[in-house]
Amino acid sequence: MSRLTTTDHLRFSDKLRHLNWGLIALIAIIGFIGVALLYSAGGKSWQPWAGPQLSRFVVGFGIMMIIALIDVRVWLRLAYPLYGIMLFLLVVVEVMGHIGMGAQRWISFGFFVLQPSELMKIALVLAIARYFHSLSFEDIGHPVKLAAPILMVLAPVGFVLLQPNLGTAMLLMLASGAMFYAAGVRWWKFIIVIALAAIIAPIAWHHLHDYQRARLMTFLNPGADPLGTGYNILQSKIALGSGGLFGKGFGQGTQSQLQFLPEKHTDFIFVVLAEEFGIFGALFLLGLYFLLLVYGFMIAFTCRNQFGRLVAFGLTTSFFLYVFVNVAMVTGTIPVVGIPLPLVSYGGTAMLTLLIGCGLLLGISVHRDVRISRTGISD
Repeated sequence: MSRLTTTDHLRFSDKLRHLNWGLIALIAIIGFIGVALLYSAGGKSWQPWAGPQLSRFVVGFGIMMIIALIDVRVWLRLAYPLYGIMLFLLVVVEVMGHIGMGAQRWISFGFFVLQPSELMKIALVLAIARYFHSLSFEDIGHPVKLAAPILMVLAPVGFVLLQPNLGTAMLLMLASGAMFYAAGVRWWKFIIVIALAAIIAPIAWHHLHDYQRARLMTFLNPGADPLGTGYNILQSKIALGSGGLFGKGFGQGTQSQLQFLPEKHTDFIFVVLAEEFGIFGALFLLGLYFLLLVYGFMIAFTCRNQFGRLVAFGLTTSFFLYVFVNVAMVTGTIPVVGIPLPLVSYGGTAMLTLLIGCGLLLGISVHRDVRISRTGISD
């Protein structure tokens, strides 16, 4: 059991009263916008995407609310076991994972398919937060003390790259790096890491898969192969431009409805929104995401224990990376890496992961005044 500096425990009624209902409403609005867009992308039909997405969102929303009421100290105790389980599942994926679209990223359980790399985003945040929670500020500045969390990051990143899944590996590294900085790791150490990355970049290029190199070359010159590797991004830009200020109307997007836009229900769902509701519709959704990020960082900055603060910061940063990478990807700002638009793109494990993360954020907000000693766990 955790040793606390206070013996106060919140009653169930207190937890309900302390829930951040504004954040809950925001999550619900974004989720239902996603269902509506999938309904439109499916030809104004609940099948094949909108109906399953609504069911998953409702179930995930219920799980989120349950997680929001769980004491943050429970997640402190479970951080390392959850990380170990997710790392084991990544190994299972490599040995006997389900192959789809040329990648081996899933484990099939018959009635559902699980993508462990998505859930690892949550487990890694919890594990890193617990590790840094146990250190003093002086220990954080010691290079030897950074070896364990660095290995903690590199292990899942390595397995995810083997799948191959460059986009998720990138998100794991960036979110972890942000947590290192928030924990107090000095900026000059990041410069050393960036310099080392620049040195090994030419070597890494030769170890990329052919499709990954093709995506990078397409990013530099999408017009070089307009019917091949450049097709997705060119159709995306056409759809974005055709939407104008106010869009063509719900269910009236020509690029998406006439099947020109690829992966319109997953990676390119933001383009469906922009084509049908224009720049104003796109900015409205981005505004909702901005509010969610504000809520998340406010929870991080007002939490009184280091574990909760780092978890909230890591989850909010990860959410920001989801949004930034997806929008930058479909607008041609960065290469296509296959990152879904959070709570909007069609998906099972990704949706569940995001709602679990939102549940943890809500729970940290409820228990933000709980103080946990640096040792965390009693003997």
